Amino acid sequence: MERLGRLLSESVRRILRLPIVDEGAVRELVRDLQRALLQSDVNVELVLRVSKAVEDRALREKLPPGISRREHVIKVLYEELTKMVGEEPAKPSLVEGRTNVLMLVGIQGSGKTTASAKLAKFYKSRGMKVALVCADTYRPGALEQLRQLADKIGVPVFGGGRDPKEIVRGAIERAKADRFDLVIVDTAGRHKNEAGLMAEMAELAKVANPDEIMLVIDGTIGQQAAPQAEAFRRATAIGSILVTKLDGSAKGGGALSAVAATGAKIKFISSGEGLDDVEPFVPSDYIGRLLGMGDLKGLLERVRRAEAEVPRDRARAILEGKFTLRDLYEQIESLRRMGPLRGIWKMLPGGYELPEEGLEAAERRLSVWKAIIQSMTKEEVEDPKIISSSRIRRIARGSGTSEKDVKELLSHYFAMRRMMKSLRKRRGLPRGLPRGLPRLP
Repeated sequence: MERLGRLLSESVRRILRLPIVDEGAVRELVRDLQRALLQSDVNVELVLRVSKAVEDRALREKLPPGISRREHVIKVLYEELTKMVGEEPAKPSLVEGRTNVLMLVGIQGSGKTTASAKLAKFYKSRGMKVALVCADTYRPGALEQLRQLADKIGVPVFGGGRDPKEIVRGAIERAKADRFDLVIVDTAGRHKNEAGLMAEMAELAKVANPDEIMLVIDGTIGQQAAPQAEAFRRATAIGSILVTKLDGSAKGGGALSAVAATGAKIKFISSGEGLDDVEPFVPSDYIGRLLGMGDLKGLLERVRRAEAEVPRDRARAILEGKFTLRDLYEQIESLRRMGPLRGIWKMLPGGYELPEEGLEAAERRLSVWKAIIQSMTKEEVEDPKIISSSRIRRIARGSGTSEKDVKELLSHYFAMRRMMKSLRKRRGLPRGLPRGLPRLP
């Protein structure tokens, strides 16, 4: 999907740089679009249909008042690609005030167990009391894997036994008694050709009586996602789709478009290994990111989830230049909670690109700086000016880094501190902040 986004955003930037957008420019854009979609494993017929719609609308539609041909072409491209992956986002299905049951189904190896934990963390971060249920009695270690993931996010796991139906029935009864808001049931992996397992899944759905059945599909299977989605829809009442592994495969576009073609709603997508790497699928926002238009709503949501709050007294101290390494450490932690820098960068509007090695170097630097600060004494963190050459050597040894790394961190810190002071002076801020200053987000 990264490659698809890169190819599409390059095409958009070429259109934006042209002095005149004529018929030749539109046809060149359509060729770029076809090449990008085909390389992302999108069905050939769908590629032809989408590209023809873009060309016809871009050349024949009457321009709305105040809109240039260039703007109109970008708008048409955006709208047709959005249609390809589903125009409307899936609607929320959880009801407040009772125990909701979400049952996950899918083929083996689709990432269903990890997806269960990701969804548990997603809903827990929104104030819900969540429990996980392991109904997979076939795969050795399934319960232990789910417990290890659940421990990382602090949610309980129900499981143990040989009969999946009894496990689910007992877990739901306990969850209702303990007033859980949501129970996520992780079922055994199945294949569309395994009739017995598909029938068992249908029986399990009758016992669980879930409010929603979510199909987990591996994005790396490309166009094969469509027959899998159809088979599961015939066996159970599939309410929504979660597409995983969209970070490292050229087939992600094929999976998204294939699933959308079945009429099923894609509700979540996952594009990383971390437990935070899951997000609601909003087609318009997703296509905006692919075209380099950014997704500020998604970025703001990541900031909210990171809970990067600056207390009023610390905000005052920072603006007055009383900025310590502890403040720097907290900002690094907040940034890391937002997810990989690569994901954050893609959400910024404008289609900016950084080389892969640059993003990786930035990630490594944050990790190194975090380790260095953790190796310092409390006095050194609060007052870095006391850090001498001997202290630098000790800190480098304790953090497993080099003296050069420690000096680089200190240099960055003092530069930030000078910047804070100069900012206050340029803006004429008084020594104390006004009483009516709102709490910083």
